[in-house]
Order: sequence, then structure tokens, then C-alpha cells
Amino acid sequence: MRRVLMIAFHFPPLAGSSGIQRTLRFAQYLPEHGWKPIVLTAATRAYERTSEDLLRELPAGLIVHRAFALNTARHLALGGRYPAFFARPDRWITWALGAIPAGVRLVNRYRPAAIWSTFPIATAHVIGRWLARLTGLPWVADFRDPMAQDGYPPDPATWRAFEFIEREAIARAAASVFVTRGAAAMYRQRYPAAAERIAVIENGFDEQSFAGIPVSVSPLVPGKRTLLHSGIVYPWERDPTQLFAALAALKRAGGARDLRLRFRASAHDEFLIELARRHGVFDLIEVAPPLPYRQALEEMQRADALLVLQASNCNEQIPAKVYEYLRAGRPILALTDPNGDTADLLRRCGVHYIAPLDDAAAIAAIVPRFMADLEAARPDASAVAACSRESRARELAAVLDRVVVA
Repeated sequence: MRRVLMIAFHFPPLAGSSGIQRTLRFAQYLPEHGWKPIVLTAATRAYERTSEDLLRELPAGLIVHRAFALNTARHLALGGRYPAFFARPDRWITWALGAIPAGVRLVNRYRPAAIWSTFPIATAHVIGRWLARLTGLPWVADFRDPMAQDGYPPDPATWRAFEFIEREAIARAAASVFVTRGAAAMYRQRYPAAAERIAVIENGFDEQSFAGIPVSVSPLVPGKRTLLHSGIVYPWERDPTQLFAALAALKRAGGARDLRLRFRASAHDEFLIELARRHGVFDLIEVAPPLPYRQALEEMQRADALLVLQASNCNEQIPAKVYEYLRAGRPILALTDPNGDTADLLRRCGVHYIAPLDDAAAIAAIVPRFMADLEAARPDASAVAACSRESRARELAAVLDRVVVA
């Protein structure tokens, strides 16, 4: 069995990021396809929030090395301020100081056949690039989502750092992987010389995570039909302003009496509360704190319906949470650009209640029809089955096989 050195910041016991699931599940399922992972991650002091629940799911015998790393904003700030160069490309650039020498030692000791690093912590690709240069091993750069985008990152110096890391990774990696078809197509056009080395491995759901979760018929909110959004609400990428405007119009027309919109672990509760009050729909929404992972999955399965928010400026991205929504099997309402990758995935899985996130009139028109048609709004189970993490691990193993042979 070959070994692969996996470089990932998002790894248990870090809490609050769906990106943890990608590396964790690859580490679980790759051995079934001929690859034994070694994980190089960051010291837990670098994490802003931790939870022990996913540590129990680490495979027995998995080698995990936690290299020195600091959070610049927390460990290197004086009076709340810190030098900007200590936060480029991100606040964990110190991780490279510990991870590069640690990675060389791991390569010398365990002799992996390939290196894999995963974004969105850009420092992971810095580490991957240096280890590939120092060891001569083939490197797979798992971008997941696009890096340097129009207007993102907003700071020009950080954008230039992202663009340099992106360009170097595409040029030097044996393969570059994205999680959506749109992102892969965009990068093939941006870097035509590397087009044949760009692949798609989508995110997915983990079937084992759903095992043993009780199926309850009791409502989340007695007397109400609950529409649940589970996960972060980015004000610039998942802005619910037009949704709240639509709810206000429905409320005035008497059409939202039994509706409750719950935001679980939004990370922007104050923003949502202020916005709801401004539109006069504060009585229709609820903000709730984070839950342990399995409890969050159980809540998805108990909700009357699940809500997807994704703006058109993220058309080449799919929220990782969407795959868990699909597996939960509950009706899904998607407020996203019908031409984006999120809408494409949902349509492939039998979800057809889709309206633009920035169109209050379209949302006001679709919500009553959706709530009246919940049984028909469930995803297609046979199509969803192809989205498992086990299937994605098989795809990654094929990429690793290919770059090693090459």
C-alpha cells in the first residue's frame, strides 16, 4: 500500500468548518483504494475553537503530526494590532515554519509516494509546494474553490499573495483539483497549459456519520413548519436581505403565519437579527448556536425543509453543507443563481425549487409553492447515493495513482 502525505489545516479537533470533513473522510476511505494517509496539520493552539466529537472518528493507527503554528491575530498582536506581513497569505503563515521541516522528516521516515495539500488555508499550498521541491515527490494541490477572484481577497497585497500561490501551484503540481465543474472550467481557461492536469472531485456526505441517528417525527418548533439553514451566513456571499424582504411581503399578505426560519451556527447572528427587525420579520426567524456535528445532522433530518443560500458571485462554488442536506433527504429550497454550480448539483439530484438569492419577487413567488409541495420537493435518493465521501475517495485514489505513474 502506498502512502500519501496529506497537508490540511482543517482537521479535528478544529470546530466550525465543513472543510474538516473532506480531509477526515479521505483519511478514512483512501486505504480501501490502496493509499495509506499521513496527516500533517497544525498545532491545536492555532485553532480558534475546538471540539472533541470528531476526534473519535479518526481511523485507528492514522499517523497525525501537529506542527508548530500560531494564529497571528491572537498570538502575535499587541493592543489588537499586528504586522500585516504576518497575516499573508493568511493568519497561519507561521504554520509553514513548523510544517516544512516536519514534513521533510515525515517523508524521510515514512517514504510517501505523493503529497496532497488542501485550501482554503493558503499556507497549506505554500507547505505543499516547498515539500514537493525539497523531496521531488508528485504534488496534488486540492484547491476546492477558486483562490484569487475578482475583488477577493479585498486587500490588494493579500490578493497578490493568493495569485502567486495559485499560479505556482497550477504550474508545479502534478494535478490540481477543484470541487465544482465551473471552477475547473474557469481554471482550465485561465491556465490553458495546465488544462489536462486539472480535475474535479466534488465534496460529499459521509454515510457513517448518519448511522444510528434516530429518525424523529416530532417537529423542531411545535405548531410551526421550520425552514432550517445550517451553517455560516456570509453577509457578502449568502446575504438573506431579499429573502427577508420576500418574507415581509408574504407576512403582509397573511401567508407566513406558520413559517419559522431557523439559522443554526450562522456566525453572524447580530447581522441577521438587525436585518430581520429592519424588515419586520423578527418574529419569523430564530438564531441558534452551533451544535456537535451529529446533533446538527439530526436537526437537518427533523426539519420540515432545508434552505440553501448562495449568491451569484459564488457560482463556481457549492457549499459543502449541501451534500449533507441531500443525504438528510428533506425537502430543499435553494436560493441561488439558476446558472451556478450549486443549482446544477441540486437539479442533478432532483431538486427543482430554485430562485435567485437577489430577487425578492421570485422568492416571494416560490416560497408558498414550495411549502405547499414539500413531499415532492425531496431529493432523489438514487442520485444522491453517488455523492458519498467513499466515492470521492475512490476518485482521489485514481488521481494519486495517475500522478505517481506519470
